[in-house]
Amino acid sequence: MSHGTLADFLFKAEIHLSWRQRVKIALDVARGLLYLHQECEVCIVHCNIKPHNILLDETWTAKISDFGLARLSIPEHSRIGTSNELTSGYVAPERQKNASTSIKVDIYSYGVMLLEIICCRRNIDVKAASEEEIMLSSWVYNCFERGELYKLVQFVEDVESRTLERMVKVALWCVQENLSQRPSMKNVTLMLEGLKDIPIPPSPIPLA
Repeated sequence: MSHGTLADFLFKAEIHLSWRQRVKIALDVARGLLYLHQECEVCIVHCNIKPHNILLDETWTAKISDFGLARLSIPEHSRIGTSNELTSGYVAPERQKNASTSIKVDIYSYGVMLLEIICCRRNIDVKAASEEEIMLSSWVYNCFERGELYKLVQFVEDVESRTLERMVKVALWCVQENLSQRPSMKNVTLMLEGLKDIPIPPSPIPLA
């Protein structure tokens, strides 16, 4: 693809995506996953959603790539071994524990990536300005809870506050540790499009 991978634009400081481009890319990927999960003849679980596997064409349309770890969502494929190709920050908790696979693993990975799209930084950044900011999901939740979402996009022009809040809420639901709390990709898409109300998400980090 002419514009390479999404990772190139999220993690390289010299290259910037506009807010409008980020919103479009987030929706493109959500719609792509919706197709894989619900609109194919057989449900396909990608199993490796991350910015490095999202390609951008000449019109900045996002395409999901690298189906090397993809699985059909049928009973005999419900449990698979983990792979060292997986990037740990994007792997759903249940898959790390017992290697179970369902569409909810893609939804978790999408949520992590959506947070990265919003903030233009990696999910884990040990060089973050403060200890609170090292883990992106917990920092975003704290900013959301305090009504300080502006901190996530301080250097971005033309951010629409309602769209920002909507994207943050969707992402936080997607990265819930309890997989039953994660929405389907159909609901993710509807919520991102502003066609479905989004409840207030709980903390993605369970309280001890």
